[in-house]
Amino acid sequence: MRHEVRFSGFGGQGIILAAVILGRAAALYDGKHAVQTQVYGPEARGGASMSAVIIDDEPILYPEVTVPDIYVIMSQEGFERYGAKAPAEAVMVIDSDMVEARPACRFVEVKATSEARITLGKVIVANIVMLGAVVATTGVVSDAAIEKAVLDSVPKGTEKLNLAALRKGMELVRVKKP
Repeated sequence: MRHEVRFSGFGGQGIILAAVILGRAAALYDGKHAVQTQVYGPEARGGASMSAVIIDDEPILYPEVTVPDIYVIMSQEGFERYGAKAPAEAVMVIDSDMVEARPACRFVEVKATSEARITLGKVIVANIVMLGAVVATTGVVSDAAIEKAVLDSVPKGTEKLNLAALRKGMELVRVKKP
C-alpha cells in the first residue's frame, strides 16, 4: 500500500529528520520501499521547511510526492504553504500549539511543542512527539520499526529522551481514540 507523507514546519523543528526517520523505519525495519525528499528556504533556521516520504510495498519509480495522503504540520506557515489544500480524503496531524488553522480533511490535534517542553523538558523533541502521533494515527509503519529507526537516528546520549518523546506522541493519540 502506497503512502505519500508531507512534513512541514519551520527550519529548526527537525522536519527533515522526522521524515528521514520515518523512511528509515519503513525501508530498514518494515521491509518496504521508501524515498525521502526535502525543501527548505535560504534562511534555514526559522524559514519554511518541507520534507516528504513515499512509502510503498512496490518499488518507487517516481520519487516526488504528488498527492500526499498523510500530512504532518508543525507551523502555521507550513500549513499555509503545504497543507491548506489537502484533499478531503487525507489525514493531517497538527501541532496545535503552533498551528491555528484547521483543514477540511480529517485531522488530529497534538500539543507536541508543549508536551516536549513541559513533560519531557526539551522542546527540541517536538518532532519526535509528532512522529509518534503520526504512527499511532495512521499505522504507516509499525511501532517496533519506528522505535528502531529513532534509536538509529538520534545523537548518542539522547536515545532515552527521544524514545520517551516517541511514546508520548503515540500515547497522546491513542488516548483520544474510542
